Amino acid sequence: MAAPDTSNPNILRDTFAIAGHASEDQKTAWDNLYKHDFHPWDRGGPSLALADLLSLRPDLVVPAQDVDRRGKPLRDETGAVVRRTALVPGCGRGHDVLLLKTFGYNVVGLDCSADGIRRAKENIAALEATPGGIKPQGDMQIGQESWAVADFFAQDWAKGLGTDGTGKFDLIYDYTFLCALPPKLRPQWSKRMSELLSHDGRLVCLEFPSGKPLSDQGPPWGLNPEVYEELLSHPGHELSYNDDGTVIETHDLKPTDGALHRISLIKPERTHKAGMNEDGSVRDFISVWSL
Repeated sequence: MAAPDTSNPNILRDTFAIAGHASEDQKTAWDNLYKHDFHPWDRGGPSLALADLLSLRPDLVVPAQDVDRRGKPLRDETGAVVRRTALVPGCGRGHDVLLLKTFGYNVVGLDCSADGIRRAKENIAALEATPGGIKPQGDMQIGQESWAVADFFAQDWAKGLGTDGTGKFDLIYDYTFLCALPPKLRPQWSKRMSELLSHDGRLVCLEFPSGKPLSDQGPPWGLNPEVYEELLSHPGHELSYNDDGTVIETHDLKPTDGALHRISLIKPERTHKAGMNEDGSVRDFISVWSL
């Protein structure tokens, strides 16, 4: 594919309009942008909202490591620290993979772009090579990261990964992933999230971009809290939308197998600049979900 026209202010919208909604065409488009070092969605660092959630509201997520009565981390029969697992789909350059690793999780960074994963590995290697390297948060022992170049919706990539190799994860973090998908793929997103989350796990969504009308073409496609609510409470169900992106509600839906329940909706005190209003106030929400 040709190099992206970076002078075009609507480059992302136009690129993916041409690519269409087919999964393979979407993958090719993302990979082409990475290959040409064009990734304006990259925030240059980890999510402040996620860091604050993990630090200030540990009651809302499963801990990366359990400890005994003396405060020492539990170990398996081999002596290795028992860790919970995390997944970052659409991980890009791996900033949030690294953040979760410093909080003690064993993290899988997933992206459909091989070039994106290559850049993630280079990014983390460069940080590890800096004076002092990468340090764990508090008393937590640092976790490990691994990478998967795959289609999030495929069934095979998760085999052998996750908690005890079950293909399920204790924490999943979604930021600039759902909003990057064509709205037609949203039901598949919610269904796959339900499949990948462990029984006691948590899905954390930094909801972005809040308030953008769906009539304004993406990516990123506009998202509101009610969209997450409808998608995750009825995984796999097709939604209808008004032009402003709000959901046309249907009140006769029966409970859906694998439904997720929102246990918290928070306006974070800090977030990336992209999620803030001109006056410096935070526009987006962070939500936490469980099965």
